Amino acid sequence: QVREWKNEGSKRYMCTGRPGWLTVSLRVGKYKKIHKNIMINLMDVLEVDSERQIVRVEPLVTMGQLTAHLNPMGWTIPVVPELDDLTVGGLIMGTGIESSSHIYGLFQHTCVAYELVLADGSLVRCSPTENSDLFYAVPWSCGTLGFLVAAEIKMIPAKKYVKIHYQPVRGLQKICEKFTEESMKKENSFVEGLVYSLEEAVIMTGVLTDEAEQSKINRIGNYYKPWFFKHVEKYLKADRTGIEYIPSRHYYHRHTRSIFWELQDIIPFGNNPVFRYLFGWMVPPKISLLKLTQGEAIRKLYEQHHVVQDMLVPMKSLEKSIQTFHADLNVYPLWLCPFILPNNPGMVHPKGDEAELYVDIGAYGEPKRKQFEARASMRQMEKFVRSVHGFQMLYADCYMTREEFWDMFDGSLYHKLREQMNCKDAFPEVYDKICKAARH
Repeated sequence: QVREWKNEGSKRYMCTGRPGWLTVSLRVGKYKKIHKNIMINLMDVLEVDSERQIVRVEPLVTMGQLTAHLNPMGWTIPVVPELDDLTVGGLIMGTGIESSSHIYGLFQHTCVAYELVLADGSLVRCSPTENSDLFYAVPWSCGTLGFLVAAEIKMIPAKKYVKIHYQPVRGLQKICEKFTEESMKKENSFVEGLVYSLEEAVIMTGVLTDEAEQSKINRIGNYYKPWFFKHVEKYLKADRTGIEYIPSRHYYHRHTRSIFWELQDIIPFGNNPVFRYLFGWMVPPKISLLKLTQGEAIRKLYEQHHVVQDMLVPMKSLEKSIQTFHADLNVYPLWLCPFILPNNPGMVHPKGDEAELYVDIGAYGEPKRKQFEARASMRQMEKFVRSVHGFQMLYADCYMTREEFWDMFDGSLYHKLREQMNCKDAFPEVYDKICKAARH
């Protein structure tokens, strides 16, 4: 298809032919209508190499599919981002994170090789040792350097349960201290925080295990179970710590059934025990279904009165960041997920020469701040994130100017490769693909 596009005279930019409503991002890409759509229907797990501890997959393999395939074989991947429908391609070209990222980094840091079809129609493999510039430039590039056709991801042995410890913490300073302390412990397989108000949070730490106390097993993934964030809140309300054993796959997809806490805005009575028992098996609705059936008016309403953002900030700025989120958005719960950011080349790396501990702050829901105005409020947030040398996840609405965008991200390697590989006529620049200012 790429060679055909070339023969036709390379008149339009190319993009993947997967329809915009199928993606997990709430954004509907307008570019799909005007660019040349290249159909890439590659959705298979290609090989599981237990000697090298590598799984080779095609880009449309989803997290749900991958864990279902690997777990029975005794394997899993180090970072399993939350929602079942997230694809390997999306997690590499965008980014992905999970509560094990304080050990392993972002999803891209668990990948050891990519295979891409470039603008000239050639197939290349890149890794830290071959075509390394391309290997480091691909993450966060949103499909603007080439088409991903396969990826090799590290595997680790799977265990049956996650032994999880819930600890309510009160007082913002205490929350930040406790969260930082737990994130620095490598013996924690998982670290996550749910912040329910400016002064209240539950911090969860988990370890993988094959043994479990029968009386403390909680199969949170069963359809009739309370939504996970509501279950966690009980520990805060009762002001007590707790320990549970959650089957691993249930843990990996613990926020899937309630789409974190987004579902409470879509189905307000969704966590009612009667609803869960009778109709719980029907949820969550696919995000793709919600997007497909959403009219333009509702989409605009959503944009103005609803926020879905992940900001990645250095751990040392956590307290200041939560205060800023509170002042500009006032959305709760907030999701806290720590990750180590290695000093690799590419668009996203820490300011210094060392790897640095960062935290992903996720805000999903309806802002309670009185004067919330989507564009102005988000531009203020973006300015703050740039000031602490943080990053904004690119699946979300982004209101920065081109200068601000390249101030936040390091474009040096990316632009060099776009020049070298003649991407200028083949793919739009990443900014033009995702930023509001560029699309209107």
